Amino acid sequence: MLERLEALIHDVPDFPKPGILFKDITPLLADPAGLALAVELMANPFRRRKPDLVVGAESRGFIFGIAVAQALSCGFVPIRKPGKLPRAKRSASYALEYGTDTLEMHADAVARGQRVVLVDDLLATGGTMKACHDLVKGLGAEILGVSVFIELEFLKGRAQLPGVEVQSVLKY
Repeated sequence: MLERLEALIHDVPDFPKPGILFKDITPLLADPAGLALAVELMANPFRRRKPDLVVGAESRGFIFGIAVAQALSCGFVPIRKPGKLPRAKRSASYALEYGTDTLEMHADAVARGQRVVLVDDLLATGGTMKACHDLVKGLGAEILGVSVFIELEFLKGRAQLPGVEVQSVLKY
């Protein structure tokens, strides 16, 4: 089962810059059975916990986040790059394995006490997910855990999320 999903991930060396081995998920997205399996495996650990919302970061976190939210029968909240949200927002900056970036979310997107699952395609150094965690937690939500499709274990991204349950489908 996991071998089928792994076969749908293509390695692209030196993208987006030299020394980075990019995990291209577009073949998986084009495969209906593979995509359905990936979404189910990402949603299943949180099914019985009945989240209110799934939160996903731009841009590939939107792809999996919306699908996981639908599978869990809950809503979806986007976390975006700067300048994309029209109303009052909060922001958090973070380090990537190849630079820095900032994420924003509407200040009223998550209510105090709501139960949230954070979703992304990839957990690498953990900077993106830590920024998402801090934004959502700062609004008073309860974070049930993190669900990612791919985890690059050698980059130790989990260390950025102490005490947070992290579920990953594929580990490299």
